[in-house]
Amino acid sequence: MIRQENEYGAITVESNVYRNIAGLAASNCFGVKGMAARSRTDGLIYLLRRESANKGVSVTFHEDDTITIDLHIMVDHGVNIPVVSSSIINEVSYNVTKSTGTKVKAVKVHVDSIMVD
Repeated sequence: MIRQENEYGAITVESNVYRNIAGLAASNCFGVKGMAARSRTDGLIYLLRRESANKGVSVTFHEDDTITIDLHIMVDHGVNIPVVSSSIINEVSYNVTKSTGTKVKAVKVHVDSIMVD
């Protein structure tokens, strides 16, 4: 959680807010099929529904009031993974900073699966 204070009071932003913003921003990028989650029971990777996009995201808070975001995604077959990943990094960083004012130290994109239609 990050706490920002000014002369009017304090604002506390919880990790769920960052996870929701990052999950939606990543899901809207071209080539992304959706967010992914690994099952603890059978170890398989599942595509998450749009409502559960934040479950494929983890946020790490740093001492200097910055965050690192880890995204687990599934991509469409045939997309250029480095280009899609770069697009996701830029989009997520921009949306999180614009929405919360928090500086994003790093966005780490983990491609867990490729979906073949």
